[in-house]
Amino acid sequence: MSQAHEPEFVLAAQFPTPQRAQWVDLIAGVLRKSGRVPADFDGDAAGKIATKTYDDILVQPLYTRDDAPEAAGMPGLPPFVRGSKPEGAIATGWDVRQRHVFTDPAAAKKAILVDLEHGVTSLWLAVGSAGLPIAALEDVLDEVYVDLAPVVLDPGADFLAAADALLSVHSDKAIPASEVGGNLGADPLGLRARTGSTQDFDGAIQLAVRMSDEYPALRTLVADALPYHQAGGSDAQELGLSIATGVAYLRALTDAGLTVEQAANQLEFRYSATADQFSTIAKFRAARRLWARVLEVSGAPTVPQRQHAVTSPVMMTRHDPWVNMLRTTLACFSAGVGGADAVTVLPFDHAIGLPDDFARRIARNTHAVLLEESKVAGVIDPAGGSYYVERLTDDLAGAGWAFFQSIEAAGGLVAALDSGLVEEKLGETWAKRSKNLARRKDPLTGVSEFPNLNKKLPVREPAPAVPSGGLPQVRLAEAYEELRDLADAQPERPKVFLATLGPIAAHTVRATFAANLFQAGGIETPNAGATATADEVARAFTASGARIACICGSDKLYEQRVPDVVQALRAAGAVKILLAGKGDYADVDGYVHVGCDVLAVLRDTLKTLGVGA
Repeated sequence: MSQAHEPEFVLAAQFPTPQRAQWVDLIAGVLRKSGRVPADFDGDAAGKIATKTYDDILVQPLYTRDDAPEAAGMPGLPPFVRGSKPEGAIATGWDVRQRHVFTDPAAAKKAILVDLEHGVTSLWLAVGSAGLPIAALEDVLDEVYVDLAPVVLDPGADFLAAADALLSVHSDKAIPASEVGGNLGADPLGLRARTGSTQDFDGAIQLAVRMSDEYPALRTLVADALPYHQAGGSDAQELGLSIATGVAYLRALTDAGLTVEQAANQLEFRYSATADQFSTIAKFRAARRLWARVLEVSGAPTVPQRQHAVTSPVMMTRHDPWVNMLRTTLACFSAGVGGADAVTVLPFDHAIGLPDDFARRIARNTHAVLLEESKVAGVIDPAGGSYYVERLTDDLAGAGWAFFQSIEAAGGLVAALDSGLVEEKLGETWAKRSKNLARRKDPLTGVSEFPNLNKKLPVREPAPAVPSGGLPQVRLAEAYEELRDLADAQPERPKVFLATLGPIAAHTVRATFAANLFQAGGIETPNAGATATADEVARAFTASGARIACICGSDKLYEQRVPDVVQALRAAGAVKILLAGKGDYADVDGYVHVGCDVLAVLRDTLKTLGVGA
């Protein structure tokens, strides 16, 4: 007896396939409703809200199949865009690599053991002049199963002595050379970028050659892109300079007798992971593609790039540092989705000093939430197939390759560093970013947006001084925090009085905007509340103890009341009167509005009040 076949169910079969033009029409409708375009607009609606990255990559609001580049291949196969392993990180997750910068061996040992007991799978230790004494490595790692939890060193210029000490630890524990993993952390080019001085390049190459035969699973060199990220560089600049670093090491290692495959296996690449989710995902995917191209033309096409992601120190803030937990969570997620092999989450108090137990716990638990609860690693290349991510990956790879070629044309990385070309190019990007930060086009939650004047900074022990003297090291929040520190240090907090006009509904938007703006510089903003007359505003101003006032209200109220209110405030002793919004009022001394240079306003305001003059 035959069975009737059930009709095949096709998802969304009852719905017509939408066309690009229909999506564009919907965008145009939103823009018309918001007043961004006139009611009769029939042009390129999507182009109206497209944005450019710092690499001049145009990001569209809408991506369809037509925008996708050529297929990126399969996971575990060249060019490794979709991951370095066919199985992804499903079985083990990414390597949870915790950083330790303690100089006290006892504190380091205690922290390391606690981390390993709670999910950390490898250690990143600062040793030498900027970290743990090299002689203390044996004691600090005495209770660590270094064959199960590999050690990655950050030794600075002391990489030879640090390498000997770490290998001695493995030898004392009778670990076979074939099972020694981790990375000795030699990076003379990265250190040259940080310090501006020549480092022991030949010593690092000779060490790598020696390690290659005896310790096949141990890496010696790091192509660290963090110095360029910390100098204000863009994603493509970070990519290009990392590839230039890798190529310089590759050439030297093969000249010293290693095969291309052996040389490539001595390298690990280190990149920043930021709170810009899609850019970070695309950067790690693009990095593997670029290095795959280098190895393809060099004769070792099947060696994937080994990647270590570090949540960006540039994005970390000192003020309201708890927001850093959100930033690092997003960065860790993005690096994991992007396919990084190892991820380090910097503690939320990184910009303040040495982390406490709570900060280190939150850092490692960030991985646990993403891996164990959210199952982020449970999908191979979860962003793969997204038209936006695939397009952004392709565009970023192109921009990174172009920057790499410009470095090669200048004679290679060393020549580009010595000539000042690298610093010049990174400085140009930082100047653009600084302008956007000053205008809050790039907002910083807890610093330039929604600051909390009542929050006290955590107290931490100072962290060891890091190598400097070469490329600058910047943070996004530093200009705001400098002004905030000046204001916080005053016996009485500086004030700007908000002269709010009319009922709450008439002034709340501009009063909130102005309060947010001034508080970003540590300036308190008492307000007049709902007022009826100019004299009442003036009395409230006098009672506040402020010397500067900012008028906040609607355009209609400004036309009716600005002259009288200004006159009353002047009579009450206001040395400066600003107005929230744009206009043409001869009696006021300036305006604060969306798009204004907030840092310039804050500096001028504090100077008027005798702070930081």
